[in-house]
Amino acid sequence: MDDITKKAVTQRLANAAGHLKGIERMVNDDTYCIDVIKQVQAVQAALNKVSNLILDNHLRTCMTTAIRGDDPDERERMLQEVTSVFDMSAKL
Repeated sequence: MDDITKKAVTQRLANAAGHLKGIERMVNDDTYCIDVIKQVQAVQAALNKVSNLILDNHLRTCMTTAIRGDDPDERERMLQEVTSVFDMSAKL
């Protein structure tokens, strides 16, 4: 992962972790359910952005290297990896 992506991902994860702690406090404080759900959705959106940043980096680095390479098995493996990630997320 390049340094710029790593920094962006790390910052977003730290932000999401802070939000999670806030949600935990909201639950402990018996905050109105809909307000808690809105915060959970915000964290989910933040984590989706993290996934997108990592995927974009992967496609531009690892995947590009495999596609330009001479090993057809490696290309297929990389394509299967990306496809399997989307298959998993559809099942969640």
